[in-house]
Amino acid sequence: MRLQLNQNVSSFQRKFVGEVKRCEELERILVYLVQEITKADIPLPQGEVSPPAPPLKQVLEMQEQLQKLEVELREVTKNKEKLRKNLLELIEYTHMLRVTRSFVKRNVEFEPTYEEFPSLENECLLDYSCMQRLGAKLGFVSGLIQQGKADAFEKMLWRVCKGYTIVTYAELDESLEDPETGEIIKWYVFLISFWGEQIGQKVKKICDCYHCHVYPYPSTAEERKEIQEGLSTRIQDLYTVLHKTEDYLRQVLCKAAESVSSRAVQVRKMKAIYHTLNMCSFDVTNKCLIAEVWCPEADLHELRWALEEGSRESGAPMPSFLNIVPTKETPPTLIRTNRFTEGFQSIVDAYGVGSYREVNPALFTIITFPFLFAVMFGDFGHGFVMFLFALLLVLNEDHPRLTQSQEIMRMFFNGRYILLLMGLFSVYTGLIYNDCFSKSVNLFGSGWNVSAMYSPGHTVEERGRMALWNDSIVRHSRVLQLDPSVPGVFQGPYPFGIDPIWNLATNRLTFLNSFKMKMSVILGIIHMTFGVILGIFNHLHFRKKFNIYLVSVPELLFLLCIFGYLLFMIVYKWLAYSATTSREAPSILIDFINMFLFPTSQASGLYPGQEYVQRVLLAITTLSVPVLFLGKPLFLLWLHHGRGCFGVSRSGYTLVRRDSEEEVSLLGNQDIEEGNSQAEAGCREVTCEEFNFGEILMTQAIHSIEYCLGCISNTASYLRLWALSLAHAQLSDVLWAMVMHVGLRVDTTFGVLLLFLVVAVFAVLTIFILLVMEGLSAFLHAIRLHWVEFQNKFYVGAGTKFVPFSFSLLSSKFSCDDGVV
Repeated sequence: MRLQLNQNVSSFQRKFVGEVKRCEELERILVYLVQEITKADIPLPQGEVSPPAPPLKQVLEMQEQLQKLEVELREVTKNKEKLRKNLLELIEYTHMLRVTRSFVKRNVEFEPTYEEFPSLENECLLDYSCMQRLGAKLGFVSGLIQQGKADAFEKMLWRVCKGYTIVTYAELDESLEDPETGEIIKWYVFLISFWGEQIGQKVKKICDCYHCHVYPYPSTAEERKEIQEGLSTRIQDLYTVLHKTEDYLRQVLCKAAESVSSRAVQVRKMKAIYHTLNMCSFDVTNKCLIAEVWCPEADLHELRWALEEGSRESGAPMPSFLNIVPTKETPPTLIRTNRFTEGFQSIVDAYGVGSYREVNPALFTIITFPFLFAVMFGDFGHGFVMFLFALLLVLNEDHPRLTQSQEIMRMFFNGRYILLLMGLFSVYTGLIYNDCFSKSVNLFGSGWNVSAMYSPGHTVEERGRMALWNDSIVRHSRVLQLDPSVPGVFQGPYPFGIDPIWNLATNRLTFLNSFKMKMSVILGIIHMTFGVILGIFNHLHFRKKFNIYLVSVPELLFLLCIFGYLLFMIVYKWLAYSATTSREAPSILIDFINMFLFPTSQASGLYPGQEYVQRVLLAITTLSVPVLFLGKPLFLLWLHHGRGCFGVSRSGYTLVRRDSEEEVSLLGNQDIEEGNSQAEAGCREVTCEEFNFGEILMTQAIHSIEYCLGCISNTASYLRLWALSLAHAQLSDVLWAMVMHVGLRVDTTFGVLLLFLVVAVFAVLTIFILLVMEGLSAFLHAIRLHWVEFQNKFYVGAGTKFVPFSFSLLSSKFSCDDGVV
């Protein structure tokens, strides 16, 4: 990644501006060549994938060749267009002569006689004899006009010439190409008869105004015949010359197309090199270039080797060398990815590029993102279909048609590994929910026994104590209730996931809602707590241990003493109460509300001493809030007053950004925890900066308020896991009931034929509604949970992405807008 060393120098005054202009001129010529090659429908061969940048001698030769080729092509193209235009004009003239032959009758053996005008009903125009008798000079203007302009043209002639013209139209049978624009247009042939030179001048100006194609009109039949014969000969000659010109032009373009792709890559490489050289500065002798770059520490040996190899191959008298320069600037962020991790890193980078050496959440997102998606999308069948689609993309990831596909398909292809894990985790959660296309699967056998509810199998004492079934209850009851407290009814939990018998229960939705709601709260609290813990690692790395004690620990206490305790009550109630004691279990919601209300009445809690534990937790929460608000600002104020000057010179990269008041204070102490004392040296090397306690206090107060309120809203936000899982299950159930269930109920006569159509409709609706629409909804909600609820606890995302100089980032494809991209 390059640094600009010529910021004070204008772009037009830099050393290699002439070379950059030469490359831009070559690019312009290549754009012209590509346009002509594309216009001639000549395929562009790709040639060498990545040809090397040519030396200066080759560049000059390439420039000379391309300039000669451009001049030749422009001249040939210009001649071709001129020939084509002449040909189209001659063809129009031919059609005009053919159509206007019937407009005016002229007799070769005409002798002037004085007789009355012939009737206009029988003749197209007045005979020439009548015009001669009037003693006026009769003139003609003939040509072609576009079909859409004919009516306006006729009205204009009538208004300007005041009726002293006669216009005759005839539509051409075939459409002709416009010599000016090249468009295929429907034309009208017109013949205008007028008297007098002034009227004729007006007619010609009107024809020019309407862009009419005017051609001379022959005065005699012999002249007409002679013109037609001449036109026929000239058209044949033009066809021959035009075909030869086109063949020659195609040969030139085919030869140019063989090397245009490789030359385009070479020009782009040269331009990138000279652009980078313009960012360098010269030494005092003006003979050596100095460049400052960011380079990963692990790649320094490769950079040294590349400099030595370049000096050796170029035969430079002075070898290139590398020095590590100390700096206080924050380096850019480089995160190396592969095909698998690239998609997850893109999700994190869309929120913000991480600061230098900040904890990267993409590593954890690889697991948490598809898992939270699967919690909302949990269905074994839908997840397996998504997994197969993603697996097909992964197995064919090197196929050129996929890498060069359309935008939507390319988006799926770029996220193929994300789709693969989302489908795999959806299979897992679908097995937990025991949901496959809205139906349960009985893999291990239900843990509930219906026969144990019948009264004949129990003693008289058990019959009186328990609500058992008998024949009358079974026959007359619409709903039968299984009691797990009855011996033999509940034989143990299902080995994996939800028992399939719940798919038949009328209270299935109530049971699943309770289960998924509590699961969402548990996952949300664990996810947020993990985010706060990751923030501790950031503070440790940046050597800000006071942030651990004054920020992270109070945040953890606030979160765990309230919502961590809620998680504890949920798990404790699951473990402490069984089916026989479930009616005695208190409500978690009521107990959680009473924790803040301090009720006077003594109610039975979840465990002994619950009231005292809750008061202690509430006291810890209350004490953590002022520490979170005031601890860090007061510590920085104390640190500031304990130093006469702050800011110490450091060697190498600094990990402190000097854009906040907190870091201004910390610059006076490089390592408080380690007891380093460098204040005197620091005061001599840096200038004092203003310390604004009010700004620090306001910033910390905003952060604390946002965190305390965010803990409540973020915990509630994780309930979207429950809501979207419920919506997905209900949509799947409705789709099965309205499509597949109807098809399966038809009798065997038409059922087999109808089943094919029903399965096809069910598959299409499943893909477009449940997989695409519901999948997109769950995907967006999973992104929100990571960006707002998780990454907000520790991730700043205010860094600069490391963009290396690489020829592989230069594309050799052509664009219609700027030519070479």
